[in-house]
Amino acid sequence: MNDRQRAVQARVFGRVQGVSYRVWARSEAIRLGLAGWVRNESDGSVTARMAGADAAVSSMIQRLWKGPAGASVSRVDVEELDSWTAPTSFTIVV
Repeated sequence: MNDRQRAVQARVFGRVQGVSYRVWARSEAIRLGLAGWVRNESDGSVTARMAGADAAVSSMIQRLWKGPAGASVSRVDVEELDSWTAPTSFTIVV
C-alpha cells in the first residue's frame, strides 16, 4: 500500500463559476479524504489547493476535468506544492 502524501494547487478554467463548482469540488474532496480549500478567482476560474494520499489527489485532479452538471472545463493547470500545511478539513473560501 502506498502511503505517499501529495499536495497540489489546481486552477480550473472554462465555465466553472455559477454552476456550483466549488460546492461540488468540496464534496468530491471530502469523499476522497482530502484536506484543503477551493475558491473562485476574479478571472472566472476556480482554484483548489488540496493535500492527501497521492492516489486520492490524482483522482481529484481527474474529477476536476469533469466538474458538476453545467460545468464545461477547458483547462486544468496543476502545480505540485513542496511544502504546505493543509487545514484539517476541506473548505470553500469566499
